[in-house]
Amino acid sequence: MLQVDDLREQLGLGDLPVEFSPNRNISPGQFIPVVSDAVSRQMALYKWGLIPGWAKDPKIGYHMFNARAETLAEKPSFRVPFLRRRCLIPADGFYEWKLVGGKKYPFLFTLKEGKAFTFAGLWESWRDKNGNDLRSCAIITTEPNEILEQYHDRMPVILNEDNRWKWLEESQPELLQSLLKPLAADLMAPPLMIEQLIA
Repeated sequence: MLQVDDLREQLGLGDLPVEFSPNRNISPGQFIPVVSDAVSRQMALYKWGLIPGWAKDPKIGYHMFNARAETLAEKPSFRVPFLRRRCLIPADGFYEWKLVGGKKYPFLFTLKEGKAFTFAGLWESWRDKNGNDLRSCAIITTEPNEILEQYHDRMPVILNEDNRWKWLEESQPELLQSLLKPLAADLMAPPLMIEQLIA
């Protein structure tokens, strides 16, 4: 697992709040590192699970931690963030679960050589009744590549150095949509079955 300094160096990012510590097992509802500005490239912590500004209950975020690339421009919860509030979520791996011998196991997916990468994401700001703002985010998913299709019918959109900053800088919906493709399978390392997840 890469440390914060590794993420910063490999991805060319700014600083991260000191309260963040790398975690091998992050779940929806926790706070994750997010980059929403292509100029400063500063990292901040947003809650994983998008809470629309119009939501009455922030618990809606537990059902909105992923967003399908194919319907971003149609869904009321994602339409405006797609046009105005896009983000990158740095990581060095992710899990999918598969049934093996009658038991489900998590499989770790990484890039070759353990390189850091960024998920394509959306973010929102929600204000509670006391006037406190909470920023949240969702990871965008797309159809799986040849490796992932053996484990799941979706995969997160992974943006590499060729297109990650375009995701923040572009404004044309057609160009943005063209970035939301499965990562080429030959860029990924073979998945690793994990016997037990450790936080």
